[in-house]
Amino acid sequence: MMRTQSFLPIVLALTLALPAAAAGQTATQAPLRSPDVIFVPTPPAVVAAMLKVAKVGKGDVVYDLGSGDGRIPIAAVKDFNATRATGIDIDPQRIKEATANLEKAGVGDRVRFLNQDLFTTNLSEATVVTLYLLPSLNLKLLPKLKAELKPGTRIVSHAFDMGDWVPEQTLDVDGRKVYYWTIPKR
Repeated sequence: MMRTQSFLPIVLALTLALPAAAAGQTATQAPLRSPDVIFVPTPPAVVAAMLKVAKVGKGDVVYDLGSGDGRIPIAAVKDFNATRATGIDIDPQRIKEATANLEKAGVGDRVRFLNQDLFTTNLSEATVVTLYLLPSLNLKLLPKLKAELKPGTRIVSHAFDMGDWVPEQTLDVDGRKVYYWTIPKR
């Protein structure tokens, strides 16, 4: 009888700890809220055009809003030599995929993926922001971009413009539009 009682605290502690540990795993974590868009990957040619039109290079900090599988932040560092890149996605499954892609890409600690809501994430350190959202989301995001980003920060959108804010450049890449703006001086 003594032996059974001595194991009881250990069994109880493990029983309580296992569900808590499982809840913290990214793979089983529910999205912070329902995603605003479904994940549709940006084709490699469009990724390259977006980063090229924004003149991404050494010294740049790229933020990709709705980063999906992570291809834009990874390319920004790997192919365009950005100093750092951050992918923001509300869906933990996309973060898991992006992290797996990051491991394969070998760019290590220069890219990170955050499971966050792009409407509440602090974007102020970005020098380049990329996005592939919907027109309504671009418009909803526009005041945040203009308030948080420093003058000169470059913004590139795949497929959708920002209403009345006229882009400085519009590209056609294999039938897909890419829009480019710069945050103006205040």
